[in-house]
Amino acid sequence: MTRVLIAEDETLIRLDLRGLLEGAGFEVCAEARDGEEAVSLARETEPDVALLDVKMPRLDGIEAARRILDERPIPIVIVSAYGERDIVARAVEAGVFGYLVKPFRENDLLPAIETARARHDELAALREEAESLADALAARKAIERAKGLLMEREGLSEQEAFARLRKASQISGRPLKVVAEALLATLGGEERRF
Repeated sequence: MTRVLIAEDETLIRLDLRGLLEGAGFEVCAEARDGEEAVSLARETEPDVALLDVKMPRLDGIEAARRILDERPIPIVIVSAYGERDIVARAVEAGVFGYLVKPFRENDLLPAIETARARHDELAALREEAESLADALAARKAIERAKGLLMEREGLSEQEAFARLRKASQISGRPLKVVAEALLATLGGEERRF
């Protein structure tokens, strides 16, 4: 069940949101009356999604969203009576995934939440892929530098240097990147760029 944090300073609206969400099968794990409380409750309850009003005491919803996202990326939907461009732009810049202008209906809220969750999942997958590609590139660079160092120091061909690295990896049971980095550190090749 999807766990939702609601941050809304108006009690009636907060209760309406809770009723809509619970009626649609969501679990409301926390309710905040201001932005500071929203940040604290997000940290404590670790919701799957957050709905934040913009105009709240102590800390506005956009700044609360920024702080929540800095600690733990989750899909956040802003629910506000204010639809001015500058407020929407601030929300987008903060990293929220949806924006609903009050008054709204259940038919508006649920698709906004599902869309925010889908976009959040896509972004998380892209970040993971980018990290994986960056790791692969770093490994490739270390292996290439290590091969170059072996070729220079040992007079080996590129194939022979790679075969030596691969054999060391198999014997040690360590990834090729780790072996290459160890070789570079040991032979002083870390400073060199091949």
